[in-house]
Amino acid sequence: MTDTPYAQSHRRSLTDAAAFWAEAAETLHWDRRWDVTLDDRDAPMYRWFSGGQINTCYNALDRHVEGGRADQAALIYDSPLTGSQQTYTYRELRDRVARFAGALRAQGVAKGDRVVIYMPMVPEAAIAMLACARIGAIHSVVFGGFAAPELAKRIDDAQPVLVVSASCGIEPGRRIDYKPLLDQALDLAAHKVSACVILQRPQCEASLVAGRDHDWAALEAAAEPAACVAVEATDPLYVLYTSGTTGKPKGVVRDNGGHAVALAYSMKAVYDVQPGDVFWAASDVGWVVGHSYIVYAPLLLGCTTILYEGKPVGTPDAGAFWRVIAEHKVKAFFTAPTAFRAIKKEDPKGELLQQYDISSLKTLFLAGERSDPDTIQWAQTMLKVPVVDHWWQTELGWPAIANCQGIEPMPVKPGSSTVPVPGYDIQVLDLDGKRLAADEIGNLAIKLPLPPGTLLTMWNNEQGYKDNYLTRYPGYYLTGDAGYFDTDGYIWIMSRIDDIINVAGHRLSTGAMEESLAGHPDVAECAVIGAADEMKGQLPVGLVVLKAGVDRPQEEIVKELIAKVRSDIGAVAAFKEAYIVPRLPKTRSGKVLRATMRAIADNREFTVPATIDDPAILDEIKTTMKDRAH
Repeated sequence: MTDTPYAQSHRRSLTDAAAFWAEAAETLHWDRRWDVTLDDRDAPMYRWFSGGQINTCYNALDRHVEGGRADQAALIYDSPLTGSQQTYTYRELRDRVARFAGALRAQGVAKGDRVVIYMPMVPEAAIAMLACARIGAIHSVVFGGFAAPELAKRIDDAQPVLVVSASCGIEPGRRIDYKPLLDQALDLAAHKVSACVILQRPQCEASLVAGRDHDWAALEAAAEPAACVAVEATDPLYVLYTSGTTGKPKGVVRDNGGHAVALAYSMKAVYDVQPGDVFWAASDVGWVVGHSYIVYAPLLLGCTTILYEGKPVGTPDAGAFWRVIAEHKVKAFFTAPTAFRAIKKEDPKGELLQQYDISSLKTLFLAGERSDPDTIQWAQTMLKVPVVDHWWQTELGWPAIANCQGIEPMPVKPGSSTVPVPGYDIQVLDLDGKRLAADEIGNLAIKLPLPPGTLLTMWNNEQGYKDNYLTRYPGYYLTGDAGYFDTDGYIWIMSRIDDIINVAGHRLSTGAMEESLAGHPDVAECAVIGAADEMKGQLPVGLVVLKAGVDRPQEEIVKELIAKVRSDIGAVAAFKEAYIVPRLPKTRSGKVLRATMRAIADNREFTVPATIDDPAILDEIKTTMKDRAH
């Protein structure tokens, strides 16, 4: 790959990083040009575009209104849960954002203040985020419906001057009243919030506390539109707490300048979309994907973004995604592998897909959880477009490993996220920090400096940032994932470092075993965990969800699964246990809760994670595994 377009781009991004990113930054509007592209005076706390001033909201909205896109659709709200759709042009979205920014300012919100946003998937969630960016306030979005104690922790850490929320969220078959959860969180929090803005949804009206709570519609109607406020490129745009945190929350801090530059670059380089294209990330604004690829990146480039309030199945069926793609002419679609596994489980032959014309779709992107080859191949067969498994993290904010469609599409190797994205110097290290050879599994680390758009630090906890990410390998950022490079330079992410298990001295990847299980024709999805074992240290245990309509004896299937792993991986894996479960425990963002399942397998006490989508499944798994031998 020495002289390919990708290789040239990646090499230049590392050997001449300042010039590479300065060039990318020229596509945006700067209120003041930066003095230093890469500021290394406080290494390892690097900063990008020091001295520059910018406004993210101006670049996402006003710039396009003034540049000829005023009447183009900026945001399409599609909600099968409420049976409603709404389209905002760039002019309409800018005007609503400016007015709500004025409403926030009227409530005393100023540059540098924090605003917590606790919202369902409605346009007002994006409007609130952009309104904060407009006036230089720092938003911290908390996933809507999060438990009150978890919301309280985040309020105490961010110390907001104001909270924006809604009366309720809508889920299939139920309504979640947000206001009682918010009231409880405000009571629990040591930090006292003086003002709340509540969006009253037609599905339920919340009671407002006099003097503290304000009706969104009334405030917005009375407000004067606010102009954009120039902020330092290095000033925080937002704080986002990583899911599943315990103790002191891990608040990832994102800046304004580097974030805008990296996201605008990624839309073309990774996703191969152009201004005017329709881009859809089926996620939630409470997660990093929602921040980066529902709200900011598509608008920074001048695309049309889709904000979807629904599910991959059940709203109304497993054809929900195909309807949205067909109706809105989506060009690039980004979702979690979990969503595709759910669709594959409900409609394994893709019969619902035949009802829709999805010819607008050019590429499917998967991230958020490891994409097993079986799911990728199923998606390729059904959609007949490239399926790009790419890898990144909340902390990084945009893709670090991908098959960059806008630079040089490469052959897909199902199971690999392909190659490092320009800007990222990724290396595989052993426990002593030595670089490993091809095909050797080790810890994935990224050589500093990280590219623009990645985390600056952790909110109010710089030492925690250094301890968590920078101390293990000086000069590197530790990703927490394990994997390897193959001889073609492709990276294979196998699991979290914690999920590399040690069986009688052999370091084995649970991801490789999951790949084997997922290749069985009856399996919809699976997870493999390392359970404690007195003799061998750890032993792998598989949990498997079957496809809809499979009615063979479970004992028979389990025997086949054990034989398959032994055949694919070898006897060294010592894979002897598999359990069939109705579903896997996951966070609301689709990540499988492997650590919780390890605790169940080891018969240890555990705390039910605040991010879990359905706590009842843990009892079912405990029951299924109650007789496992230790």
